[in-house]
Amino acid sequence: MEEDIYLHKLHLRGIKPTAMRLLILRTMLDTNRAVSQHDLEETLQTVDKSTIFRTVMLFMEHHLVHAVDDGSGALKYAVCSDDCTCSVSDQHVHFYCEGCHRAFCFRQQAVPVVEAPEGFVLHGVNYVLKGLCPACAAKKTER
Repeated sequence: MEEDIYLHKLHLRGIKPTAMRLLILRTMLDTNRAVSQHDLEETLQTVDKSTIFRTVMLFMEHHLVHAVDDGSGALKYAVCSDDCTCSVSDQHVHFYCEGCHRAFCFRQQAVPVVEAPEGFVLHGVNYVLKGLCPACAAKKTER
């Protein structure tokens, strides 16, 4: 049953399943890309904006989602793989499409970790490729 996938993901992170949490998680997974708060609000128009925000923040606190700063000015959120701990070693490359302004996770491409100079403590790495996604690239060649 498809619902079991969402319940499993919440259970794995110690998050109590509620109808709203399941709905938001399902929406995030169904988009197959990183989504912004605004994207979720547009898709889930009947859900209160503060409920969406609180749920996404809960997901982040429990490492169910990670934030993507793609340079667009709005953080995007993507659902983590089941074995992700959101440590620096778990971080992967992201792609920002300059045509449709969507962000995609390239989960199979790890971010190259750079050793910080002595005294600096590394908490995260942001590695974003920019260009056109396949759909936008195809549209551009059709013109």
